[in-house]
Amino acid sequence: MEHSIIQQLANDLYEAEKSGKAIETITDRYSLTNDEAYAIQIEGMNLRLANGHHIVGKKIGLTSKAMQNALGVFEPDYGYIADYMVGYEGEAISLGELISPKVEPEIAFVLQEDLQGPGVTIADVLRATAGIMPAIEIIDSRVKDWKIKIQDTIADGASIGRIVMSGKLTPIDDIDMRFMGLVLEKNGEIVATAAGAAVLGHPANAVAWLANKLAQFNIGLKKGEIIMSGSFTAACPVMAGDNVSCYFDHIGNVSARFKK
Repeated sequence: MEHSIIQQLANDLYEAEKSGKAIETITDRYSLTNDEAYAIQIEGMNLRLANGHHIVGKKIGLTSKAMQNALGVFEPDYGYIADYMVGYEGEAISLGELISPKVEPEIAFVLQEDLQGPGVTIADVLRATAGIMPAIEIIDSRVKDWKIKIQDTIADGASIGRIVMSGKLTPIDDIDMRFMGLVLEKNGEIVATAAGAAVLGHPANAVAWLANKLAQFNIGLKKGEIIMSGSFTAACPVMAGDNVSCYFDHIGNVSARFKK
């Protein structure tokens, strides 16, 4: 694919985010490889950097077998987290800044050491982790009506919208994240329950996958970065007036409320 087309598609997606007006499915118009889709994603992040934003972390998507099967893929994808995408409990999320949001309960890893693949293991991730936090990823699609293939979501920054962080960082000593229970509630009703093993068998395994995947491009995970490790459950749509709470065993809870 010509670089000019990659730049144009990245600009289209960025303008869609800013305007709140989704674009047509990219893969209906172009035949994209995953590498070309990641090139579009990188151009999109460069646009954000050029507009004064900063990268504060990375996210992993498509960690569950159900989501991989739905898109016909066999591994996760990833994207970058910019500073303006991060919110904290107590801040209302404005749906006017999003297009078609859905929430996913996740564990956020905060790194105390760099991680550079290849060859990163779960043990390396655990050793490099300062602590974990309850978090909510608000995924969003700049592609109209979520009519996406894997290449569409990769190009679109792995469909990241916002993340909401708890204020509590918990050391991981003596926590087996495979068996960590999760209850997702919307407006006081239980929507889903799950355990950490739903995330590639172990949330730290997702972080190891990311470090090793990024090594192909000589990119590492950096000390202090936030790494969103992937959803415990299927994504849950939200609308104005909704309140979402995620209760994690051992590490606490996080909530988000949504306004117009």
